[in-house]
Amino acid sequence: MNSRDSHEATIAILVPCYNEGLTIGKVIDDFKMALPQATIYVYNNNSSDDTKTIALSKNVKVYDEYRQGKGHVVRSMFREIDADIYILVDGDDTYPADAAKDMVETMLETGCDMVVGDRLSNGTYFAENKRGFHNFGNNLVKNMINRLFHGDIHDIMTGYRVFNKRFVKCFPLMSNGFEIETEMTIFALANKLKVMQVPINYKDRPEGSFSKLNTFSDGLKVILTIFNLLKEYKPLMFFSLLAFICIIFGLIMGTPVIMEYIHFQYIYKVPSAVLAASLMIIAVLLFITGLILDYIKTMRLQLLQIELNHYPGNYNH
Repeated sequence: MNSRDSHEATIAILVPCYNEGLTIGKVIDDFKMALPQATIYVYNNNSSDDTKTIALSKNVKVYDEYRQGKGHVVRSMFREIDADIYILVDGDDTYPADAAKDMVETMLETGCDMVVGDRLSNGTYFAENKRGFHNFGNNLVKNMINRLFHGDIHDIMTGYRVFNKRFVKCFPLMSNGFEIETEMTIFALANKLKVMQVPINYKDRPEGSFSKLNTFSDGLKVILTIFNLLKEYKPLMFFSLLAFICIIFGLIMGTPVIMEYIHFQYIYKVPSAVLAASLMIIAVLLFITGLILDYIKTMRLQLLQIELNHYPGNYNH
């Protein structure tokens, strides 16, 4: 046992809530039973129902976050709460509290940085979820991220996760809404953090409880987040792709000009020549931009690794 493991791990259960009055009481009771040693924090995000009143009656820590959006709530949670292990779970009673113990045990045994509650591998999400486009969107996002960032994460969009302290305190959360799960996953993969997965049983919201997700608008935000983070974490790939596109269009516009010069020793299509030359110059500039940003990204990664070393990776319990 290392000296850093000489104290019992403190566990914080983080529950962001927006109009979850129908389910928040049961969620709190279930997690108190599953992990009685943990401290539960409920962050009320401008709920118009009795979410806050019910949470206060359960004798847990309740705070208000007035900036609307799950990203704002989680950012405040990560900034304000100090613990060794953090469990992030939605307040809609779709995730099983009894799986939290297994997820925490997995973190303690493996020393990983994040444990993902995987709803997809055992098929319960597809069986319970009544929104077909959500299934399509989950698979699309999963395949995109795993291909682009060389990962093997089964459930990208799950809201049930366990983190260690170094992940929470070093994660630069930028999203404001439901894109945070995508951002967390890409951050872990791009920075070579250790991620484990634990299959969980998912159940759909109870009757009368409504999802705040909009399949199309939130799905579009997630896709845009992926491309934005691709630019941040893989700038050479991103700008090389743009440069390649410019080269292709430059060749399309420039080939007739070259053929014309070969035949007539004169260029009649001057606008096409100017456009083709401009596209080639832009391609070179894009590639150089990618090289510079890739160097900056490498330096940022090195600084992050140094920062991560300031926090222990696992704890004895």
